[in-house]
Amino acid sequence: MARRRGSAAPRAVRYAGADAFLARAEPWLLVGEIENNVVLGIALARRGRPEPGVWFATLERGAELLGCALRTPPRGVLVTRAPRDALACLLAGLGAEAAGLPTVVGPEPAAGELAALWSEAFGRPSRPRIRQRLYELRSVAPLAAQPRGSLRRAGGADLALVRGWVAAFLAEATPTDPSAPDALARERLASGSVYLWEDGEPVAMAGSTGATPNGVRLSLVYTAPALRGRGYATACVAALSSRLLAEGRRYCCLYADLANPVSNALYLRIGYRPVSDAAEYELGGE
Repeated sequence: MARRRGSAAPRAVRYAGADAFLARAEPWLLVGEIENNVVLGIALARRGRPEPGVWFATLERGAELLGCALRTPPRGVLVTRAPRDALACLLAGLGAEAAGLPTVVGPEPAAGELAALWSEAFGRPSRPRIRQRLYELRSVAPLAAQPRGSLRRAGGADLALVRGWVAAFLAEATPTDPSAPDALARERLASGSVYLWEDGEPVAMAGSTGATPNGVRLSLVYTAPALRGRGYATACVAALSSRLLAEGRRYCCLYADLANPVSNALYLRIGYRPVSDAAEYELGGE
């Protein structure tokens, strides 16, 4: 009897470098480019630059590509949308590495399903640590009120300020991120991807990262606590988004913590619209 289409068992194919992974997965990732922006952006940034311990994977059934995953240690696994049986195949294929994974990150429900599969496999708890909403923007809405100041690109002379704000941002928004603030600040300043809103002095920050063929992701949105509530972050993100679109991007995107209604409302005012929800799950925590 002929096997019904789609009934073949899924398999996980591992790649040590981004080049081979992109040769197989880039067209699939581009179909959902905005939702796949992190996986695609990481792979594109590492094209031609293999790194020890970093791996990529495709999840496949026959000739059909079902999803993708990657890991850049010490971080956990980042997954795209994928069916549950393919996620189970990925987990089984990780072998001994799977038991020590610290986190799972990705769109829902895939991230939650992989975390639940991990808990079933190892008899240890998993729990959502951060729930986020992915937003996209294709045109900036006029602001009802514009604060004083203007946008400028940060430079080397801003290192101390940017380093301090990056450290504060990581502690507040992504406390589990293993990035070193000094190294991250230097890297972003060197790439020219950090911008400041200046009203006599710098009052807010935003940056861009993870460029893909048609868009780019905003990150590092931060205002010092004493300066919040004045519209500086809104103006900074709006101006940077406008600049990035004017440079030829079709869209900008960003993630907002669902536990922070202020930031979600800010992005909606600028013209960002929801795409999907994502989450980070802690594996094995108490």
